[in-house]
Amino acid sequence: MGCVNGKCCSRYPASSGGDSRDYSLHAKHILTQRSLEKVPVPSHNFYLEYSVLTQRGYYPDSPDKENQDSFCIKTQIQGNPNIHFFGVFDGHGQFGTQCSNFVKDRLVEKLADDPTLAEDPLRAFNSAFSDTNSELHNSGIDDSMSGTTAITVLVIGDTLFVANVGDSRAVVAVKEGNSIVAQDMSLDQTPFRKDEYERVKLAGARVLSVDQVEGLKDPNIQAWGDEESDGGDPPRLWVQNGMYPGTAFTRSVGDSTAEKIGVVADPEISVFQLSANHLFFVVASDGVFEFLSSQAVVNTVARYTDPQDACAAIAGESYKIWLEHENRTDDITIILVHIKGFPNSGAGTTDGSSGTSLRPTRSRRGNSEISVASGSEFYCSLRSESSDLHSFQHVVSTNRSPALVVPSPAHQMPLELVGLSSCLVLLYGLSVYTYY
Repeated sequence: MGCVNGKCCSRYPASSGGDSRDYSLHAKHILTQRSLEKVPVPSHNFYLEYSVLTQRGYYPDSPDKENQDSFCIKTQIQGNPNIHFFGVFDGHGQFGTQCSNFVKDRLVEKLADDPTLAEDPLRAFNSAFSDTNSELHNSGIDDSMSGTTAITVLVIGDTLFVANVGDSRAVVAVKEGNSIVAQDMSLDQTPFRKDEYERVKLAGARVLSVDQVEGLKDPNIQAWGDEESDGGDPPRLWVQNGMYPGTAFTRSVGDSTAEKIGVVADPEISVFQLSANHLFFVVASDGVFEFLSSQAVVNTVARYTDPQDACAAIAGESYKIWLEHENRTDDITIILVHIKGFPNSGAGTTDGSSGTSLRPTRSRRGNSEISVASGSEFYCSLRSESSDLHSFQHVVSTNRSPALVVPSPAHQMPLELVGLSSCLVLLYGLSVYTYY
């Protein structure tokens, strides 16, 4: 919540034979979309078909601000044809562009250089985030009031490792009978979550909405409802004796000032084993999920046979709803990955028979929880908002592989007309947040 400027550039290193391909993209003012790509996962005889779209925001008071979102897609990490990486990074603050770019590059490099990645991806992910955060602090980038969120998916064979820092999101679509159900693979880290609220309070943060910190509402009433009802003036994090930094998220990479009041770069990691019922997954910045629920995004994708059209439709709908509620919109980045040709073994059904189905169908204003403990134990708890609540817990050692498998159940608004395949989408820009 609260991307301000942004910057995109692109890098397409030459690849041949079994070399990995690294696609990292940054665009400045217009929509940018890569052509459809495919990559096999030979260990389990399926392939991934993916597309990506990124668009800067509409900033009515700052028309020259850049897109601070960035993304990275790196296939065949370490030369392994079964390991692929997808990540979206949502920068914020004055130097959010530089932070987003730095983390986008360094995080995947850390993973690629880790010899234990394939055997212990949980340890590798935690180490990569920690080292990248430290390097950003010690770089020439001023991250005192700037940083980036990160939502990343690492595919290793038939398993997805999802590491999240911040309030962007990864969602997987699951076929259940005649329905396609959205399952969140990450949970937004904001003060709306009781566990995150309590953690940052213990670290010394004041948690107040803008109206509260400005004296318009009673600061002693620590009740904000949920993001669905009170997302317009969310609780934010402030130092004890100042009106800064005002972050609406509780985890990020960078943000050295906010780090002192509990805004950490420790990722929450969830693990999902794929089955033939998993159709696709979406990795996107919070510009998508501010007003669209995970289920709405999945429903949109399901209506299109071309992933590029689906990405464009999600962007168009997101911007439309943003502008119905605000005089600006957020930067938006979407990676859509279809899972093709997965063997139908009959196992791993997701019709609820496993007893561990998760069915979150909320917008980013929800109350599901994921918690991950570092060290020798990995704990994962997920709760849905469906009428028949399902929950599950797994505790396993992270010193062996696999670590965890969760069975799935003042300026005129610029207007751009972009033709993508068979569809035409009206795309608007996005805008500035007073606080990030």
